[in-house]
Amino acid sequence: MLTSDLAVSYRRGDKIFPFLIRPDDAQLRRDAGGLIEIFEEFTGEPRAVVERELEEYIGTGTDYRILRGLIKLLNDRCEFETDAPADPVELRQKVFLEARKAHPVAPGSEAKDEILGRVAEEFLCDKAALEAGLYADLPAQQRLVAFDLIAPMDLLDRYNLAQAQALFYRCLEMKIRVAPGDTTNYRAIFGWVKHFGLIHSVAGSAANGYEITLTGAASLFHRSQKYGIQMAVFLPALLLCKNWRMRAEIAQKKGKNLFYELTSEQTELVSNRFDEPAYVNPDIEKLKKNWDKFKTDWTLAENLEVVDLGRVAFVPDLALAAPGGEKVYLDVLGFWTPKSLQKRLEEFAAAGFRRFVIAASHELRGSREEPLWESPHVVFYKTRIEPSLLVETAEKLLT
Repeated sequence: MLTSDLAVSYRRGDKIFPFLIRPDDAQLRRDAGGLIEIFEEFTGEPRAVVERELEEYIGTGTDYRILRGLIKLLNDRCEFETDAPADPVELRQKVFLEARKAHPVAPGSEAKDEILGRVAEEFLCDKAALEAGLYADLPAQQRLVAFDLIAPMDLLDRYNLAQAQALFYRCLEMKIRVAPGDTTNYRAIFGWVKHFGLIHSVAGSAANGYEITLTGAASLFHRSQKYGIQMAVFLPALLLCKNWRMRAEIAQKKGKNLFYELTSEQTELVSNRFDEPAYVNPDIEKLKKNWDKFKTDWTLAENLEVVDLGRVAFVPDLALAAPGGEKVYLDVLGFWTPKSLQKRLEEFAAAGFRRFVIAASHELRGSREEPLWESPHVVFYKTRIEPSLLVETAEKLLT
């Protein structure tokens, strides 16, 4: 994705729009191809060499900022490694200790050559490899060892997507209206929201459609950067779905907040998530494994229902079933705040809904303040969700 200095947007009235380029522009396609060729050609070289070639290519042209953005996206596809016969810190310490014994050691002197020879012999390498490895841990000296190739037009599409994603770093709130229709479609949208651990509430029904409200990163005071990235990478997932309208409130440093609107009918942004593997929530997977070892008559299963509670809806992750068949739903939160959690509890209470448990991780709390209340429906955890505590909580809810 793009850093804030490379993100460009403009306003019209109370609307904000990302700056988009034309992927079919001949000059931009040539530039994209030229940048890609540099990364391909200089794979195996130090980062400093790659960056020097890129600087020479960019020059002082009028598309400087666009090219910088393309380079950032290409850098994200690179793998750099430290190439040295041993830890560079250890190599430097050994060379400096040997040099102190022979002080003073002049550059290019026989004494320097002898010191490097002795240390190289100790580390089973030649002097050239030793010298090259002394500062190999510096970013400029790290070598480009792998580059994930991309076609020029695809890179330009990624640039447009990244410009739109950058708006969500400053998002206060996003509302997504999903039209009634295909069950698979709205379950996919719910699934992506949970996939990225976004703070959300759901209103509506399958018959009338759903409105999903997402809390934006600009509304959080803790872990907002990490959450902002999650919100940004949600966009290409949303683009894969159908029959939705989105309106996001974007915070501004000066003046009134602006709104970014998008629908599933748009054609300017192209998703990059066609080959993404299925997401697995590590906390849920850990719970399942521990459940198999836990001796209980209760069962734990994936939940495939959207629970209609009238004005609001609930999309739990799992369902706990008592020996008698009674069901208690379990939702494992992603990011959360005491305020968002309390709001959800109030919504469920207003609907008269009691058979649910919410598991909230201390690590993903998006506020420095701890909850000042307790609820029989909430289980907090640090590293894992304990099956025994879940069963105990669920049993109390059935009495």
